[in-house]
Amino acid sequence: MRRYCLRDSARSAVFLFESAADIGYNVHMGKKNRKKATSEKRTGTLDKNRAGFGFVRQEEGEDIFVARSNMNGAMNGDLVQVDLLPEYLWEKNKEGIIDKILERSSEEVVGTFQRNKKFGFVIPEDRKNPDEVFVRRSDFKNARSGDKVVVKITKYPEKNVSAEGRITEVISRKGEPGGEIKALIRAGGLKETFPSRVNAEAKARAKAPVSREALLQRRDLRGDKIFTIDGPSAKDLDDGVSLKKLKNGNFQLGVHIADVSHYVPAGSRLDEEALKRGNSVYLLSRVVPMLPKILSNGVCSLNPGEDRLTLTCSMEIDSGGNVVSHEIFESIIRSRHRLVYDDVSDILENQDQNLIAVYEDIYEDLTLMAQLSEILRKRRKEKGSLDFDFDEADIVLDENEIPVEIGIEERRVANRMIEEFMLIANQTVAEHFFWMEYPFIYRVHEKPDTDRIVELKAFLSGFGINLSGNPDNIHPKLLNGILEDLKGKSYENIVSSVMLRSMKKAFYSTQCEGHFGLAFKYYCHFTSPIRRYPDLFIHRIIKSAINGTADEKSLKRLKKQAEIAAETASVTERKAQEMERDVEKMKKAQYMEERVGQIYDGVISGVTGFGIYVQLPDTVEGMVRLDSLKDDYYVYEEGKYRVVGRQTRKIYALGDRVRVVVLRASAAERQIDFAMVRDDAKD
Repeated sequence: MRRYCLRDSARSAVFLFESAADIGYNVHMGKKNRKKATSEKRTGTLDKNRAGFGFVRQEEGEDIFVARSNMNGAMNGDLVQVDLLPEYLWEKNKEGIIDKILERSSEEVVGTFQRNKKFGFVIPEDRKNPDEVFVRRSDFKNARSGDKVVVKITKYPEKNVSAEGRITEVISRKGEPGGEIKALIRAGGLKETFPSRVNAEAKARAKAPVSREALLQRRDLRGDKIFTIDGPSAKDLDDGVSLKKLKNGNFQLGVHIADVSHYVPAGSRLDEEALKRGNSVYLLSRVVPMLPKILSNGVCSLNPGEDRLTLTCSMEIDSGGNVVSHEIFESIIRSRHRLVYDDVSDILENQDQNLIAVYEDIYEDLTLMAQLSEILRKRRKEKGSLDFDFDEADIVLDENEIPVEIGIEERRVANRMIEEFMLIANQTVAEHFFWMEYPFIYRVHEKPDTDRIVELKAFLSGFGINLSGNPDNIHPKLLNGILEDLKGKSYENIVSSVMLRSMKKAFYSTQCEGHFGLAFKYYCHFTSPIRRYPDLFIHRIIKSAINGTADEKSLKRLKKQAEIAAETASVTERKAQEMERDVEKMKKAQYMEERVGQIYDGVISGVTGFGIYVQLPDTVEGMVRLDSLKDDYYVYEEGKYRVVGRQTRKIYALGDRVRVVVLRASAAERQIDFAMVRDDAKD
């Protein structure tokens, strides 16, 4: 009978959640020796930690903890069968022993090569993955120490023996500009380039003339004052706007979206590749696009002065922000201007006379748009829509992709204006197709779990904030009221971040289940088909409805395709978000590597049993480890989100202002260490 070691010192480690400010927990390993597993077996995906332990994530049911010594050769991401240990042996989570590896997650690993004379190791780029791969000298290829490489696994690990492999590709040389991001892209299974057949198809579709018949069935809006407003570096311009004031005092808002579906037919190679990617991924200076540039930056982009095929959602909106009527139709437009957010904001906020002169032909339209967007925003807030308006980093890179400046990304009047127009268009389209009972893809955000609201309630009470209402059925309007009351306070960002983490993640679904955060009953993504697959799929549904081409058989097929698209896009979106966060953490740490020894003012953004997280005004976050506080022994009070000195009774609590010095920073580890520079604790 096989016997296993249940616990060992490897389990004495910290498991961190989604972001640096999340509260972790220490798992202490006892000295119980060999114990039998039960006969109960479970199946799931192994999620390992750098310390070697991991959790088996089941489709249904709790996660199962697996100690490092009980991995039995399983690697991160493998589908495994796990023997569940008797309940009396569990310390916190269910615990088990991996019995069988059902499916390997990967045949290759992307990472950094560490070379010795006779052998080397590839250290995975994925920071959660502890599975280093041994490489013999004969399999080095031409890789040098510090290079980012791809290693093909030739022998999977066994108990206490590393995997073996041979290097098949050098992604970038040590120190090469952008090498870290290239490796992350490769490790994430993404590619910046497209297969040759996909490129060929894109080129052919882009160059094919639009037939006269196709143009005649579209509404010609080329004479209307339509323009785009985007960031200065944006090249994939997929939404244009127009606005008129009607004689009855109502507004006629036009949201005109690039008709990408005309160039990407269902079932084509282009379509298959777009579905596989799910979305474009934006990694600071690099973009991994969903579609080839000849489409995304070319014929699909609403470039000024060029005829473009679009789908238009035209809405009549009254003075209270209500959509009293709407129409969705195929159109052709010619954008008048390619505007940027800052210029439009300078016109509307500062009355910049030079810019007003440049855009004299649309100045009245812009002022009218500002008026309407404020009406829409007010109505949305009254309904309880949440607006997590916390600071986001604006990271500036030089030509070598080295971070040279980190600031706060501004959300000015123009940004908010376009946001409101896209929200109302997405809401209108979703409701339209809900009542048509067509197959569709909705954007769903479920209400938070009761236990998360209970935790949030306890957290807020530490700031003297009372969250009233039933935790089982909390209304977003209550949460929004708290956010409004926090404006301008030092802990505004902290509370907003914690509140956001108490929410569930939004996802795509064929069922219309509402959007809790926006307080919308109907919502979808219709406005960005160049960079999101669900939007592209919705455009096909719209055109099918407009042209009356859907019979019972095709509707059944669309329903099945919608289910696949919704599930795929939800997965790819999560992967993209994780990668974007990882790149941001890496660049922030790289920025601080050059600032070791410098002193900053900050705010305590997280408190754990092992350290205090401090966020600087530019959103950079680092940790002050408790063992670095030499004036006392500090005890963590979990429910109060603070640490207290045992002798002095000094307190460091969430939201406190402190001054820190940078001790250490590591881009590779995504880690920044601070130390307190003076007595900032409260007595």
